[in-house]
Amino acid sequence: MLPASAPSPADKDGLHPRNRHRGRYDFAQLTATSPALAPFVTTVHGEASVDFANPAAVKALNQALLRQFYGIDNWDLPAGYLTPPIPGRADYLHHLADLLAADNAGVVPRGKGIRVLDVGVGANCIYPIIGHHEYGWRFVGTEVDPLAVRVARQIVAANRPLSGVVDIRLQPHATDIFSGVVKPSEHFDLTLCNPPFHASAAEAEAASQRKARNLGTGRAPVPVLNFGGQAHELWTPGGEATFLWRMAEESAHLRPNCYWFTTLVSKKDTLPGLYKSLKKLGAIEVRTVPMTQGHKVSRFVAWTYLSAEERQQWRQKRWAAPAAPTAPAF
Repeated sequence: MLPASAPSPADKDGLHPRNRHRGRYDFAQLTATSPALAPFVTTVHGEASVDFANPAAVKALNQALLRQFYGIDNWDLPAGYLTPPIPGRADYLHHLADLLAADNAGVVPRGKGIRVLDVGVGANCIYPIIGHHEYGWRFVGTEVDPLAVRVARQIVAANRPLSGVVDIRLQPHATDIFSGVVKPSEHFDLTLCNPPFHASAAEAEAASQRKARNLGTGRAPVPVLNFGGQAHELWTPGGEATFLWRMAEESAHLRPNCYWFTTLVSKKDTLPGLYKSLKKLGAIEVRTVPMTQGHKVSRFVAWTYLSAEERQQWRQKRWAAPAAPTAPAF
């Protein structure tokens, strides 16, 4: 079997119109910008590609994409940590921008006045990198793994575009979501999260083996996901449903602190329980936004506890709206 090829234009159908990664990767340009990628580039069916079953190749590709498109020259991860697929991460952020724009006369609020909380930022720090570059937003990233916190902070410190706009915080309690890291006086326009989807190490390993077979090269199945991942990044007791139940419960304690809470939801079966929890907790509006990348269909759920009047006051105070009247103190 030949190495897995880069996604074709058809494979990337469905990506957000503002996503910089629609269509094929330009490997000639990527290797010119990042020569370290060159040893991993092969020819498959007459076109340049990398072996997506090779974690080192995936990391080198990410380093090249981050340098070329987002101005990040210094990005590296410890062995075994999650190396996320950048096109999909960018898509979530662009759809979040649209979520804000829908309440702002179709205009995406930009700049440092918009604050975003990334729950589980990981060592890779991908969402803050992309979100700040594309929209100028400020980020707080939380993480339960001390090593991941240290690596993410190193990435922020080593790249001038991230200076002063990304704050990485250690979540001291592994089962908490917002408690312990969000200050009572803080306000966020968005929260985002890519939760651990699996319920056990065995379930995560089975998914790893399936992906390895799908991306295989005729060798024995690769023993880890090509994108890597530590245990806390891949699985949690009770799986996605339990994690998101805890997130919903904790979000209710931050009702006035956030405009939109959001999270990716991998499994359709998780949605009814999450909807039920949010209704019980008094969420005023809940939206489910589908996202597509080729044959892969995903989604995120967004909810708010703010009334229409409270949201209008929030926008007038925090978003740069032309000719907006001065709102009462929040």
